[in-house]
Amino acid sequence: MVAPVRAGGVGPAVVALGGGHGLYASLSALRLMSDRLTAVVTVADDGGSSGRLRQEMDVLPPGDLRMALSALCDDSDWGRTWRDVLQHRFSSEGTLDRHAVGNLLIVALWELLGDTVGGLDWVGRLLGARGRVLPMASVPLAIEADIEDAAGEVRVVRGQSQVAVADGRVRRVRLLPDDPPACVEAVEAVDAADWVVLGPGSWFTSVMPHLLVPGLSDALHRTRARRCVTLNLHPAGDEGGMTCFEHLAALQAHAPDLRIDVVVADPAAIEDIGGLQDKAREMGAQVLLRQVQVGDGSPRHDALRLAAAYRDAFEGVLGDVGGSPS
Repeated sequence: MVAPVRAGGVGPAVVALGGGHGLYASLSALRLMSDRLTAVVTVADDGGSSGRLRQEMDVLPPGDLRMALSALCDDSDWGRTWRDVLQHRFSSEGTLDRHAVGNLLIVALWELLGDTVGGLDWVGRLLGARGRVLPMASVPLAIEADIEDAAGEVRVVRGQSQVAVADGRVRRVRLLPDDPPACVEAVEAVDAADWVVLGPGSWFTSVMPHLLVPGLSDALHRTRARRCVTLNLHPAGDEGGMTCFEHLAALQAHAPDLRIDVVVADPAAIEDIGGLQDKAREMGAQVLLRQVQVGDGSPRHDALRLAAAYRDAFEGVLGDVGGSPS
């Protein structure tokens, strides 16, 4: 089997920010419309295989980076086979249990090369990746959140894995350290982008942390790129009781000066379209309503439908399907 040669340079330059399954969803759609992709990935994971490697090897958590690379694999036997290898998890009674092969490969390349970005680029070449994957910061981070319970009491929870399962509603998130160095290549990609895509994904642990890395946040505010927010597919009131309106409000609270151009949302997930449109307008954006959910009703984005929605967003077709742009 010979690694494929892939032509690049087709489509707009897009930077997608997030982590985990949410970023996998946006990348799976964006790869259908552009080869000029850069994924900028959160590096705060402290659970599972990534958390164990982070603690033992003092490295960036590789899991979300591996997921993004897998989403961008070449659509060939070569690319899909190596994607499956990266995603494979061992099952054993020993220390390898639940480790992902890709996590081990990425950490091995980091150790051999002494270069985080270079190691990720080598894995991308192995996959024939349709784009590049970068960490949002150069050091591993921790997430700390203020969480309010049903009685109105606020407690501090530390660690991405703990914040993700904590009872109550997240009111604020912070990064530790609070002034981490941004990945230089990620900042350069944002500055050079045509579009920046935020979300979908775990809002407080995968999406908004990008706005808390000072150097990356500065780039997101100054870039000439247009900015697109992709909302989640949870039914109204899900995800810790937050509505779509509240997701946008939380984004605005953490980055009040960040201008958004388009908000992509599935009508089935919205409880108050008028309220969402009003909040989007406050942030400078229009709402693009498209069915982007898979047909079986599960809360997963369909790659083809989401790609069509992104194409409409990027081309300014912001009215109802079949109607005039608004």
